[in-house]
Amino acid sequence: MDLRRGGIKVFSGNANRKLAENICKELNVSLGRCEVGQFSDGEIFVNIDETVRGSDVFIIQPTCTPVNENLMEVLILLDAFKRASAGRINAVIPYYGYARQDRKTKAREPITAKLVADLLTVAGTDRVVSMDLHAGQIQGYFNIPVDHLSGVPILAEYFKNIVDRETVIVSPDLGGVTRARNFANLLDLPIAIIEKRRPKANVSEVMNVIGDIEGKNVVIVDDIIDTAGTITKAAGVLKNFGAKSVYACATHPVLSGPAVKRIDESVIERFIITDTIPLAEENKIDKIEVVSVAPIFAEAIKRIHDNESVSILFD
Repeated sequence: MDLRRGGIKVFSGNANRKLAENICKELNVSLGRCEVGQFSDGEIFVNIDETVRGSDVFIIQPTCTPVNENLMEVLILLDAFKRASAGRINAVIPYYGYARQDRKTKAREPITAKLVADLLTVAGTDRVVSMDLHAGQIQGYFNIPVDHLSGVPILAEYFKNIVDRETVIVSPDLGGVTRARNFANLLDLPIAIIEKRRPKANVSEVMNVIGDIEGKNVVIVDDIIDTAGTITKAAGVLKNFGAKSVYACATHPVLSGPAVKRIDESVIERFIITDTIPLAEENKIDKIEVVSVAPIFAEAIKRIHDNESVSILFD
């Protein structure tokens, strides 16, 4: 089947319509006509208002807050497009929710990252496009193609005109070292690592700093910012260890609970996030700046549609 004859068609649920519109602007296509609403009891309904038979369909829908509602939206959208005879159905999930339980760390725990992968596949998706999965092995939970994009180049580009040779890139934990190293390589800077112990979920205790940060400007790089407890504590410790100034950046701004208040009251001078998750009006403060990932997703969509290599975007 020649999917190029059917053309690219981009649709969006309600999770992040603005990002979908920005992706469409980059692609120079119109956002597809599709109504996603609710019945009076809260059940989700979908009505596709144009033909999609034989088309290469891309559904833009991060599974962010409200997570369960947005996840059900994308599943129902996938089913609708499958039954409408779309040529290929691509689930573009900038933020992949339920990813933090990616393995069993103790008895009787679920692996929700695998469960969501199964749900997406059964619902009818042919390909998944996502960004900065919480754990890279989640790609292996799918038996369909997964394009795993990185937000690091967009974030690093922002800092190109800010950092100097006296800047150190910091990983907030041992698990984020590869991400920090990739970020540092783009800017040709050294890295440091924060060693910490996490007693329980959403609670972290910073223990030590590995690397020389005294008298240096530092940039903390992370993937997900949820309650911001870890990163704001890390910023304080870096200051105590002699850092001159502290910046931070992250791909996915979940920003739940006291996150924004913590960031606002922390020693972090500027916090850079992407728009994989929409920033709520009440969370807009002077310290937080947003950079768009629309160009990366648009380029990935174009390359997928044209059967070109996507690896250049995440190598």
